[in-house]
Amino acid sequence: MEKKLLVLDIDGTLVNNEKNITPKTKEALFLAMEAGHSIMIASGRPTPGVQRYVEELRMREYDGYTLTYNGARVQECSDGADIYEKRLSRSFLPMIYQFAEQRDLGIITYENDLSKTPQVLSGRRLDDWIRLEAKINGLTVGERPDFLNYVDYDVYKVLLTADPEKSEGYMKELQVLLGGSANVMRSEAFFIEITARGIDKAKTLERVIGPIGVSQSNTICCGDAFNDISMVKYAGVGVAMGNAKPEVKEVADYITASNEEDGIAQVVERFLLT
Repeated sequence: MEKKLLVLDIDGTLVNNEKNITPKTKEALFLAMEAGHSIMIASGRPTPGVQRYVEELRMREYDGYTLTYNGARVQECSDGADIYEKRLSRSFLPMIYQFAEQRDLGIITYENDLSKTPQVLSGRRLDDWIRLEAKINGLTVGERPDFLNYVDYDVYKVLLTADPEKSEGYMKELQVLLGGSANVMRSEAFFIEITARGIDKAKTLERVIGPIGVSQSNTICCGDAFNDISMVKYAGVGVAMGNAKPEVKEVADYITASNEEDGIAQVVERFLLT
């Protein structure tokens, strides 16, 4: 059996609506890893925000991988070594901050100093979406009125929070403003995410599957949200969850059950254990 790489988004994909991996899905993933296949968690979350699931799936023991910040960083779970990283220059921050200020959007990035407690750094104001981002990642919020002075380092990602009914328009405005010099996408209807140019889940996967030792045809990518579209299209087998946005289902090779119905267990049984 050829080694396969199962790439899993977290929210709406790997976990149910309570942010837990169900027993059936967990059992299927352990069977896949014991059969010699590899698992990569691929998320827009910051690296600290995926560690709970790395531990739960014993991905250090099974030599798994994490792709975080929408592809800005990839690590080996066994030793925490970076396979790939690409940061967004802090020179973009004043322009992005001004854009957020003019439209009254929330703006965050993440603590860089490893000697400090990992935090979500909020630059303008707190809103419910920023609180949600902190909660799902198990992080606290550090309010930084001096945001542009405090963030004196290149960042993996900047996230803007916006009214879901207006966020697509804001995303397109920001894409024009940055002129292709950075990557702008949405993960959820209320999250606009900015990473370095050439960074999304698919482009990063393309860079790292060679070193991992897996071919594109043996890559199975599962997701549900806007920022999963690129990797679902790129994969040898692209999988949309039953609860996925229509845009994800349109590009998928296979539509599995929802995250509430052990859709990932179904994928493992169909594509990795047969």
